[in-house]
Amino acid sequence: MALTLETESQIYRSLRAVFGATAHLVSLGFTVFVAVIARPGSSLFSWHPLLMSLAFSLLMTEALLAFSPESSLLRPFSRKAKVRFHWALQLLALLCAMLGLAFISYNKYINGKAHFATWHSLTGLLTVLYASMQCMGGLALLYPKLFKNWTLAKLKLYHATSGLIGYLLGCASLMLGMCSLWFTTSVTGVSWYLSMLSPVLTSLVIMSQVSNAYLYRKRIQP
Repeated sequence: MALTLETESQIYRSLRAVFGATAHLVSLGFTVFVAVIARPGSSLFSWHPLLMSLAFSLLMTEALLAFSPESSLLRPFSRKAKVRFHWALQLLALLCAMLGLAFISYNKYINGKAHFATWHSLTGLLTVLYASMQCMGGLALLYPKLFKNWTLAKLKLYHATSGLIGYLLGCASLMLGMCSLWFTTSVTGVSWYLSMLSPVLTSLVIMSQVSNAYLYRKRIQP
């Protein structure tokens, strides 16, 4: 028996909700896993992987999923509350990323190591700079009247698109970090492959959820 359009839509929404819930769990699980192997406080370097996983795996994932119609943790709340939650998490993510960058830079300085000599470090620097600009770009949505040549809908679209690019940059940086000597020495076998899959899975979910959240807003707007 052929499925009705309404049934197919319900199945599709249910699948998005399941994958969204999976992204919540994976982002949290990955961050906890990194914290366990990094043992923050055991060395100056140990704060770098913890802060970067907090920024780009947990906080940024939750900030982006806040607007998901199916998997947002704030579904019962107003859009205004979601926007504030998004802002708070993004600022926390940026703070963690900047602290993580500061820790690793100072660690390299005191150990006489070269700065930004690997693809991981270069991608990480680019990601932190991009995240800083993205946060400043978010001010355009708070004060849209200052941008008279742009409609609010376009500002939201551009901010969401550039935010997605920043998130993918963060995930790429995490994956390159998992190819480092420290991580490959600490994590081996199946655990390493599962770790690599974590940002891949959340990236796919975020790409889908951001697109669907935007389309959802377009449908409900008069």
